Amino acid sequence: MAPSKNDRDARIARERLRAYQARQTVHETGRKRRRRDNLIAGIAIVIVAAAAIGAQLAYFGVGPGKPEAKPASTATATPTPTPTATNANQGDVPDKSIADGRDWTGTLTLNSDIPLGVTLDGKAAPQGASAVISLIQNGFYAGTVCHRLTTGDDFKVLQCGGAKTVADGPTGGPGFSFGPIENAPSDNVYKKGVIALARQSGNAYSNGSQFFIVYGDTTIPADSAGGYTVVGQVTSGLDKLISDIADKGQDNSNGQGDGVPTVPTTITGFTIK
Repeated sequence: MAPSKNDRDARIARERLRAYQARQTVHETGRKRRRRDNLIAGIAIVIVAAAAIGAQLAYFGVGPGKPEAKPASTATATPTPTPTATNANQGDVPDKSIADGRDWTGTLTLNSDIPLGVTLDGKAAPQGASAVISLIQNGFYAGTVCHRLTTGDDFKVLQCGGAKTVADGPTGGPGFSFGPIENAPSDNVYKKGVIALARQSGNAYSNGSQFFIVYGDTTIPADSAGGYTVVGQVTSGLDKLISDIADKGQDNSNGQGDGVPTVPTTITGFTIK
């Protein structure tokens, strides 16, 4: 028997419904795929942005070669106590009265032929300046190395004053650690020529002997402890440091644009008055 008109109409209606449902399934699958892809892309962007921010925040606090005042018995006969975030000095910290609330002038010599004129600010950074002055007067810095050079577009520092070998440099210390943070820039920009104290991330009382010389304007975001103590300035000789050391590069051993200077760099003299 031939199908009736009603049967044909019902069959056509069922086919149309199946076609519509198939199109809806394809549309919904595509919509979910696009939503998933957009979500993955969004997560990737967030991860990249967070990594970039995290790298800056951690730049002066964690990882091998970062400017820290960690303990080491190799740099001094007096072991440096492990700094802890207790808002208290540890070890035999030089009295902040040593700086006498005044400017000090002197010469920091690298590799015997790179003399840098320097000033230390005993008024704006009395504790930091007093510590550095005491270490200079006691001959601590003689023979210590500059174990880290950064060459990024907005991170240009040479870090020195930890120990007498590059290997021990990141952990070298004077036998004490101290705070608080003094004279840190409110805008987190460390201008060319600044001399600032290195410390551990998130620990305002982990300053020691290590310092970094800023040879080009550098932005370092403050962490939970704040910024970094600006203890002084390079007043002359920075161009020679740049041409003889910074421009020669580094080995990227701590990451791109961050490593041991290609030119071995040692403090061969440090005087102050």
